[in-house]
Amino acid sequence: MNSSVLTISERNNIETGPWFSKLSLPLRSDILARATVRRLADGALMSVRGEPAEEWIGVAKGAVRVSSVSLSGKQVTLTYVEPGIWFGDIALFDGLPRTHDASAHGETTLLVIRKPDFKDLLHRHTELYEALLRLNCRRLRLMFDQVEDLNTRPLASRLAKQILLLARSYGVSQGEEVRIGLQLAQEDLAQLLGASRQRVNQELKGFEREGAVRVEPTRLVVLSKEKLLAIANR
Repeated sequence: MNSSVLTISERNNIETGPWFSKLSLPLRSDILARATVRRLADGALMSVRGEPAEEWIGVAKGAVRVSSVSLSGKQVTLTYVEPGIWFGDIALFDGLPRTHDASAHGETTLLVIRKPDFKDLLHRHTELYEALLRLNCRRLRLMFDQVEDLNTRPLASRLAKQILLLARSYGVSQGEEVRIGLQLAQEDLAQLLGASRQRVNQELKGFEREGAVRVEPTRLVVLSKEKLLAIANR
């Protein structure tokens, strides 16, 4: 396989992405024409907090782990960027350094737009300004939702919501079950929720007793979305 060309499934992930798919055909074509394909092994570092921003990136396969380092020196995961999602535009707009570390989670394929090409796309397609404004408004709403959940919802509710989100983004249906394709340890889940691994483990055992999920090593299987939704809404 030519490593500089997207596979059919990778291209489909990009073209059916919820944001990208709503752009006009001329803009989508211009973006793809300027993009280069980059394939990364699991754990490969993409960018480091504090360095200048030089690229706008779309995820075609795998995931990008966005993280920071705590005062104690511990790496803390903040989110995972899924296939079909574009990121990196904020630092290109304001000219400030990257705010977090980014690395590949699993084998990952990216579409990369260099800063000069990103600027030229904005110049040629005023539509892109409005599209990125809508994208960042959505990010801001999601961030406010997460802050609200952190301050108002119990851990079980937040964990159920997170598992449902992961199932929507990375779920692979197997009959009535949905296996989450993203490999996550319980420590990774705990970091996403701002909780301890022990507490997350306790809640997951409760979910198993209720028949909502099955916990496998580094994998979660959703047995009942309805039961998870009921836990999330408690």
